[in-house]
Amino acid sequence: MNFDFSDDQKMLKEQVNKFLTNKCGYDVVRRVLENDELYAKEVWDGLVEMGVTGTAIPEEYGGLGLGALELCVVAEELGKFAAPVPFSSSVFLASEAIKLAGSEEQKKKYLPKLAAGEIIGTLAASEGVQAASLRSVKASLKDGKLSGVKSPVPDAEIADIAVVLVNTGGSGDKALSLALVELGASGIKKERLKTIDPTRGHAEVTFDGAPAELLGGEGAGWELYQRVLDGAAVWTAFEQVGGADSAMWMARDYALERYAFGRQIGSYQAIKHKLADMYVKNELARSNSYYAAMMLNDNGAELVEAAAAARIAATQAYVYAAQENVQAHGGIGYTWEANTQFFYRRAKLLALSLGSQLYWRERLVSQLEARNAA
Repeated sequence: MNFDFSDDQKMLKEQVNKFLTNKCGYDVVRRVLENDELYAKEVWDGLVEMGVTGTAIPEEYGGLGLGALELCVVAEELGKFAAPVPFSSSVFLASEAIKLAGSEEQKKKYLPKLAAGEIIGTLAASEGVQAASLRSVKASLKDGKLSGVKSPVPDAEIADIAVVLVNTGGSGDKALSLALVELGASGIKKERLKTIDPTRGHAEVTFDGAPAELLGGEGAGWELYQRVLDGAAVWTAFEQVGGADSAMWMARDYALERYAFGRQIGSYQAIKHKLADMYVKNELARSNSYYAAMMLNDNGAELVEAAAAARIAATQAYVYAAQENVQAHGGIGYTWEANTQFFYRRAKLLALSLGSQLYWRERLVSQLEARNAA
């Protein structure tokens, strides 16, 4: 069984890497972090021009017509550069939700604009610090009017549309539905939230009778949301693997150039152990992510377990690599001037995106228990 990417996929990976190397250096990430910019517009525009925002959108809706694996290679490259762009919100979440649940009219209206970068999308599910659940969703949709508060919503300040998980009054797992709302409409208020990584903005969004329409059937929201979440978990895992690799190589490079007591610090056993542990965790995360990518691409029976395992392993690898990268740099690693913070901030943010490690562990265990019981 071949778990490697094809030559075309590797070519896409190289093209995205080359673009980001030239256009998304640490100076760009620092500029967005230190100023009032919500994202790096020139980087986003470049990605749009390359067509990668439409990677997995079918050609009949203005996309490239590729698939899940191509999005995996793009996600990994974006992670390597801690790119300050709304790619995951617009592509992994909003576009995929509309692809999965949208009517033909909705797909024709929104997917070409998302593919062309004319609009940016997001997904609003949580209503507090915990992950969304059947019981926690209070936002409601009635007679085409959406009311409630969603927080935190990724990239909400720059998003033009949002897919919103709402309560439509059914019972059990049929209580929730997905709604599609244009964020420029009346009855919508956005308030920026403070997060550990301001290069990926989040906001609280209040809906007060905002006009919205169903996305998918009424009562099908929870099932649809879970399917979108599984795909996003796989792509986010690749983003985390990319970031973990960059943090590891940053630590390695510094260990080779920094001298203490007449020796490279990389020659000391403690630093060697840190780097070796980073490498092992990164490769474990990569293996889990590759398997999850195969399940996602083939719609495999083990997708839910594979996505959860990839998410857990990638989160652990990225957080560990980011923390040990700071440690390897010593005192300078804790300063504002150090670039180590970019990966530390992003690792901590992604660790909570789409649900915490606890959420994904419970999802993995419950799925395994259900499978064994059957």
